[in-house]
Amino acid sequence: MSDLKKYITERKMRDKDFANGYDEGYEQLKVGMILRQAREDAGITQEELALRLHTKKTAISRIENHAEDIKLSTLERVASALGKKLEIVIV
Repeated sequence: MSDLKKYITERKMRDKDFANGYDEGYEQLKVGMILRQAREDAGITQEELALRLHTKKTAISRIENHAEDIKLSTLERVASALGKKLEIVIV
């Protein structure tokens, strides 16, 4: 286990606020990463996706890097623009 992973594990065990914030932040990061990967898999650039969504490249970058407050309707539009279907699973 790396020093960073060890630190995170130990800190999460002793600080519940840190644990909750860390886990929430990680989930938000994953959403952006999934969207970026889907865009790259589709073989299009941020600029091309922005054109499809009638927005700016900076908006696409913000979604991919800071997806913490993204609306479901926005996720659906992005998925559609990528030729994908949005599926939500609650576990």
